[in-house]
Amino acid sequence: MLRHKNSVEESHYDILSVKEDATYEEIRTSYRVAILNYHPDKLQNTRQMSHVLNEVQDRFLKIQKAWEILGNSKLRAVYDSELRASRKDRGDGVAAEDVSLEDMEIEDGGEVLELFYQCRCGDYFSVDSLELGKMGYTLLRDENKVSFETAAADTLASVILPCGSCSLQVRLLINACMKVPINENNL
Repeated sequence: MLRHKNSVEESHYDILSVKEDATYEEIRTSYRVAILNYHPDKLQNTRQMSHVLNEVQDRFLKIQKAWEILGNSKLRAVYDSELRASRKDRGDGVAAEDVSLEDMEIEDGGEVLELFYQCRCGDYFSVDSLELGKMGYTLLRDENKVSFETAAADTLASVILPCGSCSLQVRLLINACMKVPINENNL
């Protein structure tokens, strides 16, 4: 079972583009910028398609709701607690360790690249380039280097990989800016 960070509903922090440990001032500043960018009055004078206007209005309402929660310290504390509990229930963030592309063993299966990382139980955490492609990540091979290409604007993301035998999971950190040289053990 693989989980992509965008396969889960967007958090209020994601909506306002702030980290979860952001200060009140950082949240407030980000809210003000977002609300100006998505205010429906800005688009009334333009000839936009109705579905675009609906998307902007939906985003505007999400921004308002995020500010309502994160701008109030008591509501934010409750929200943070619920967010942590929901992540624990889904298994998000509960990884034995974080690994990067350079930690993985890479096998070339012709058209498919397989990534492996050994678990302490002896089995492996694995994912292949086809599975990654379905999640919006392309694994590129450039002669002697392997790198990720992401479809989203994010350059950093993660995928949870389960062990083939036990209940442990690792988080594969995806950095689109990283190019890993292929060593003699890989490919």
